[in-house]
Amino acid sequence: MTTPAVLPHVDAVVTALTGAGLTVHLGGAPQGVSPTDSTPYVVLYPEPGRAETASLADNRVDFSAVVQLTCVGLTAEQAMSVSDRAAAALSVALAVTGRASWKPESLDGQPVQRDDDVVPPCFYAPSRYRLRSIPQ
Repeated sequence: MTTPAVLPHVDAVVTALTGAGLTVHLGGAPQGVSPTDSTPYVVLYPEPGRAETASLADNRVDFSAVVQLTCVGLTAEQAMSVSDRAAAALSVALAVTGRASWKPESLDGQPVQRDDDVVPPCFYAPSRYRLRSIPQ
């Protein structure tokens, strides 16, 4: 068995979110992107994840990681709507090649916040999900 990698899991999250009609950016919104010149969007901030021991034999083939979704909109309502759509998209087990995965587990979130550092100001709502998988 090979050690599981984070990128196929992140790709599965992106696929689920884009399948729900959401615009997704990895690691930050590209320069010049704002909710005024594009649709509201989701920014993914994944952690590297870790291979976990599946048995006393110390075979590290199980996988666990946390990904933060920051849902951004021009209004608080848009940010909440994107967050709702993202939660619905992540309410099923993700398709990761060669892996059997759990449904992403909602861990926590923060209140919708206003970002006055951009012009015009926008709103964002971060939430975190745990991803888990085992070999098929």
